[in-house]
Amino acid sequence: MSYLEYVVGAYAVFAAYLAWDFAVPRWRISRTRRAIATRARREAARQGNTP
Repeated sequence: MSYLEYVVGAYAVFAAYLAWDFAVPRWRISRTRRAIATRARREAARQGNTP
């Protein structure tokens, strides 16, 4: 009896979780920065001060 499939599966799940944990915060930060920039451009245009 071999536990190779179990061990390989456990490492695969762990690697997928690490990749997810690495990528998601960066996506959220970039989305937030983009939203802040869009809001700043919109407010600048509203005030008539186009950059």
